[in-house]
Amino acid sequence: MIADDDTWVLEAVDRFETPLIRYAASLLGGDLERARDVVQDTFLKLCRADRRAVADHVAKWLFTVCRNRALDVLRKEKRMTTTDPSTLQIGADAPPDDGLQMREATQRVWDTLGELPDRQQQVLLLKFQEGLSYREMADAMGITVNHVGVLLHNAVKGLRARLGDLALLMPETR
Repeated sequence: MIADDDTWVLEAVDRFETPLIRYAASLLGGDLERARDVVQDTFLKLCRADRRAVADHVAKWLFTVCRNRALDVLRKEKRMTTTDPSTLQIGADAPPDDGLQMREATQRVWDTLGELPDRQQQVLLLKFQEGLSYREMADAMGITVNHVGVLLHNAVKGLRARLGDLALLMPETR
């Protein structure tokens, strides 16, 4: 029989493994193998963590640990890269695209996203891909909620300025 703490960890793995891998991959330049290693380390830390200290904010805790571990890996390897759109599953819930035009537009958005500063890329991914709240993003990134708002505003503004007509498709930030 599985202990209650084991069940809690398994539920966290089921719920957060895929979003954490996407997030780690975005931080690690699209390297899925390193992202999986980072996420594995994250869940190992969850296994060792005191459930009472983590349970009420498990998403924030996991994304924070994952981010910190990914940044440690980057520091160790001393190489920073940009987000690789081929490894991310943006729009997985969207209906099938209309063909070549939609694929080209999507690629243009990803290319433009890669031109933004790293922190702006991170808030966009955490907000629109992972659905985190401003508080969860702030906690995961180690910044204030207000700074999250500024980064998100500047990121969306920058994308809209660069994308022109395609920017009309972008969701509002609040």
